[in-house]
Amino acid sequence: MKYSGIGGQAVIEGVMMKNKDKYAVAVRKPDGEIEIKTDEYKGVADKSKLFRFPIIRGVVNFIDSLVLGMSTLSYSSSFYEEEEDGKEVDAAKKEKNDKIAGVITIIIAVVMAIGIFVVVPWLISDYVFTRFIDSLTVRTLLEGILRLAMFIGYVSLISLMKDIKRVYMYHGAEHKCINCIEHGLDLTVENVKKSSKEHKRCGTSFMLIVMCFSILLLMLIRFDSRWLRMLARLALIPVIAGFSYEFLRFAGTHDNKFINIISRPGLWLQGLTTKEPDEKMIEVGIASVEAVFDWKKYISENFEDRKDECKDSNQDSGDTTV
Repeated sequence: MKYSGIGGQAVIEGVMMKNKDKYAVAVRKPDGEIEIKTDEYKGVADKSKLFRFPIIRGVVNFIDSLVLGMSTLSYSSSFYEEEEDGKEVDAAKKEKNDKIAGVITIIIAVVMAIGIFVVVPWLISDYVFTRFIDSLTVRTLLEGILRLAMFIGYVSLISLMKDIKRVYMYHGAEHKCINCIEHGLDLTVENVKKSSKEHKRCGTSFMLIVMCFSILLLMLIRFDSRWLRMLARLALIPVIAGFSYEFLRFAGTHDNKFINIISRPGLWLQGLTTKEPDEKMIEVGIASVEAVFDWKKYISENFEDRKDECKDSNQDSGDTTV
């Protein structure tokens, strides 16, 4: 596997792919046609060299991904919104309203995520576990396990929703397209179908790493004050996110037995957030990739020694599963 630099996310009935500053959103419209939007995204990371330093860039890139992700989700959902009383909506006004709504949604989502996955486990640990367990180390470990269990439970429950299940299928299509080209295969529907729906650079793996790092770090930080322990959890969120980003970035750009072993839990967890896509979903993923990434040039430059092998593998599905 060779790192391509391309990444993305699933949206409503579509896939967003990003390559450097350029991104594309491909959406399967209600009439069956694929609509593709390409644009450039200049995020916070481009505003200062400081934001490109290790650890700091992890926090900045996380913020950028939230903003871009919410924007592309809003764009994709617009194809499925019913027109209000048949009235035309001013495009400029709608775009402005969407941006405001997107910022508000991100703030609410972050606050809710911190409340559910940080504050609630801490409350249970400090107000319930203390009745039975004296060791702060053990309570912190159990708090982390509880946080992870709540996250897995949440992901599993929402996967039962029909719309979310389809998003997970498009998530699988996104991963399979990237895996296909990073393993030197032509980006065709057949090759994508045979590729893996799990990828080491996935946001699901990032969340798992964040939770594991938080357990390790919080076990080392001790405060007698209950409220200082709570404040420490909040204050360390950017630090934990920064370290987690660097870990995921390293794992995503290296391919060896050790890296593959420590990446395995994240890939297992992706079994909940990715589902096998159908061919129409794969076509959308391919359209999104091709709008921002010259995969033919990438393969010719990075897999010259595997050209014949790749051609042969297109005839034999048993040899191309990744």
